[in-house]
Amino acid sequence: MAIKGSLKEASLADVCQLLALGFKTGRLAVADGSRLGHIFFERGRIVHARIVNQRDRLGHLLVRDGLVTSEQVEQALAEQQRQPHRRFGELLGEQQRIDRGQLVKYVRLQIEEAIYQLFTWSRGNFHFEVDERPDNDILVSINPESLMLEAARRVDEWSLIEQKIPSLDLLFEVEHARLEAAGVQLAPEQQTVAPRFDGTRTVAQVVEETALSEFAVGKALFGLIQAGFAHRLGRRAQEPARPSAAEADERRNLGVAFFRTGMFADATREFARVLELEPADLPARFHLALIALQEGRLRESVRQLKALLEECGPSFPAYINLAVALRALDRSPDALLVLDEAEALRPGEPRTALLRGLILLGSRDLAPAAAALDEYRQRLGPARPGAEYYYNAALVAALRGDARGADSLLEEGLALHESSAPLLLLAGTLAEYREQPDAAELLYRRALEQDPLLPQAHKAQGDAAYQRGAHEEALRCYLRVLELAPDFSADVHARLGNIHFRRGDSRTAREHWERALRLDPDHELVRANLELAGHN
Repeated sequence: MAIKGSLKEASLADVCQLLALGFKTGRLAVADGSRLGHIFFERGRIVHARIVNQRDRLGHLLVRDGLVTSEQVEQALAEQQRQPHRRFGELLGEQQRIDRGQLVKYVRLQIEEAIYQLFTWSRGNFHFEVDERPDNDILVSINPESLMLEAARRVDEWSLIEQKIPSLDLLFEVEHARLEAAGVQLAPEQQTVAPRFDGTRTVAQVVEETALSEFAVGKALFGLIQAGFAHRLGRRAQEPARPSAAEADERRNLGVAFFRTGMFADATREFARVLELEPADLPARFHLALIALQEGRLRESVRQLKALLEECGPSFPAYINLAVALRALDRSPDALLVLDEAEALRPGEPRTALLRGLILLGSRDLAPAAAALDEYRQRLGPARPGAEYYYNAALVAALRGDARGADSLLEEGLALHESSAPLLLLAGTLAEYREQPDAAELLYRRALEQDPLLPQAHKAQGDAAYQRGAHEEALRCYLRVLELAPDFSADVHARLGNIHFRRGDSRTAREHWERALRLDPDHELVRANLELAGHN
């Protein structure tokens, strides 16, 4: 289930509360312009959070509190450069610089500060993707309610702080002589920041140097300003333009993060900027082709991927995605030929066998499709298959008349992917085929709980209600289908026409039947209904 929206329409607190109450597992992405943050949930509890392209301050915090030395941090960072897949905290722990309990404490602190910062973002969009999990080795378990109370308090306090500190690139100066003469006792954060506000550092630079959060630095400085011990000097002169390569790297990384989060408009903006700086940048061009594919601009995606292959030579990812686009365009023979090229580059790759199975299933070549999906399972080895495999393998088994095999695959798949709406929907369809309508409806409802935006599930629920004569319920389901996908199927319009005709609304009935015929000119039952309505 994907949940999307604008922060103007629903606050981050409301979204987090919805995910917590629903015991959801997945990744919530929050974007505000070129800023992007992630909050990960596990059964409604927060397990991780981060802000993309913001420097990790874990090492700075540990040095500040005397748990490790700067040299030890540098050693861990150097090792991380040699092993990019390893986490900084994991490397420190391996070197016995810090025990895991201390490490978890500071990771939790970073997570909380990231969330508090995200709560100050009032514009932009959010996007929740189910079952997405963080790749971090250290996770926590936090009740969102406790964080939201503190976040709300900070948001209110920050609105006051912003009246004196409207931007982090401003310069401030603390009047040390006056401060000493007053003999006041400063708070710990004020003791840390006061020496650094000397008229040469911006607020952002003090945040960077101290490893304190923006809120902590802002609050400390606000108190000094209110007491008359600090004053604003102005804004730092414009920094020299960064090298285009550095900006391109940052924009590219941000674009990839937006893409992985499903925020394609934001990703497109970042990749377009990369191409302005470096017109031949291949990763940016490749991701723009993938975005076109995700957004259904299939021919454009095919054109871009073919251009990349012609210019840069064979590429496994380009071949795989080109095959996906060709399959969506109903060009199965061409897609299979492209997969042969992908197989030649990476023999034995599981993704190639899976995609071959899906293409053959779409062509109703059921025996070869089953063989390809079996090959995919073998290539995976001990790895866990995804929900997509179980759905298609069960569908192939059902279409081949192997009801027992289909049931076995669905049972195994739902044990591993209990929140997969497509698997629940297919299980309901098979239950209905076995004349178990109550079990089918229960499965359809479960599918809708997992993905309320799935038109197929609303259609199945509507059909079940229609069959038992609950026409008002069926009407609501079918209308929801049309809200999500106006041209979903002729059958939806046909049954809506029947329902309205029974209610005595011949005009609306004719409108739906005519729409059904436009979608399926060979729908004889609808044509007969129109003729009958015309005689009446």
